[in-house]
Amino acid sequence: MTDKQGTVRFAVIGINHGHIYGQVNLLLRAGAEFVAVYAKEPDLLEAFSKAFPQAQVVADPRQILEDPSIQLVVSAGIANERAPLGIKAMQHGKDYMSDKPGFTSLAQLAEARKVQKETGRIYSICYSEHFENQSTVKAGELVAQGRIGKVVQTLGLGPHRTNLPTRPAWFFVKEQYGGILTDIGSHQCEQFLFFTGSTEAEVVSSSVGNYKHPQYPELEDFGQVTLHGNGGNGYVRVDWYTPDGLSTWGDGRLTILGTEGYIELRKYVDIAGKPGGNHLFVVDQKGTEYIDCNEVFLPYGSQLVNDILNRTETAMTQAHCFLASELALKAEAQAIRLG
Repeated sequence: MTDKQGTVRFAVIGINHGHIYGQVNLLLRAGAEFVAVYAKEPDLLEAFSKAFPQAQVVADPRQILEDPSIQLVVSAGIANERAPLGIKAMQHGKDYMSDKPGFTSLAQLAEARKVQKETGRIYSICYSEHFENQSTVKAGELVAQGRIGKVVQTLGLGPHRTNLPTRPAWFFVKEQYGGILTDIGSHQCEQFLFFTGSTEAEVVSSSVGNYKHPQYPELEDFGQVTLHGNGGNGYVRVDWYTPDGLSTWGDGRLTILGTEGYIELRKYVDIAGKPGGNHLFVVDQKGTEYIDCNEVFLPYGSQLVNDILNRTETAMTQAHCFLASELALKAEAQAIRLG
């Protein structure tokens, strides 16, 4: 529910990653109105328009940026084009929601921070492995309740399947996708900040490598980061090695270590275990508990709509959004090259 009556009108510019479908649907579930879409690629646009026929297809992104009735611009464009679009959206008096990564360079981040401060608009990044995953949301509730005491460390594992035949050309160009830590590592950086409650953090060490795909020299298929924050510690491992024998795209896991127990999430699959995804295991001083999280409410969409209407910060603070990106970008920039 929103505090202020009304709805949010939003439009999409850039549909290069399939995450855009999830971004649109989370806003529709929250009661927002999808009014317009712009995309350069006819093939992508055809499939997208079939899924969302209510959105008017426009021939120029300026028709969206210059429409005063549109409050929010949403994008899953090519990764290095997302921040320039978000900056334009804020300069046109609109809020912005990007797929991750929201930035591919520290220079982009610095400019977005400057423009966000000047305009007071919202620059949000949809970290789907947190905001669109019920087990992660449930873990946040348990940590807030003190179920495992003070959080000491997060251990985030983000394996992915490459699906090479389906990948566009930009997926293999580092300037465009940003590097493995900038891209999928940003999910784990955000969750590290969230679960440890850190408002300040640094990259202790990081490394990247390409062990499996020499035919794509700019692709990084392995990365790891060690993090330290004012609320706890973190370790991140990401890769593009998910074997075809797994039933889903990646065995994403998160372990949250506390002083009085720990939580393990098996987000998308419990190999040789319980069917489906959204599995949460919690161990504390009283015993071990399994929680099926498939019915947990996902609040990000409704919180963001509320924030747009009421100028609040309930989905996530702007500082948190930017710091998660800063950590991923710094980890990428200073990474040792392996292999």
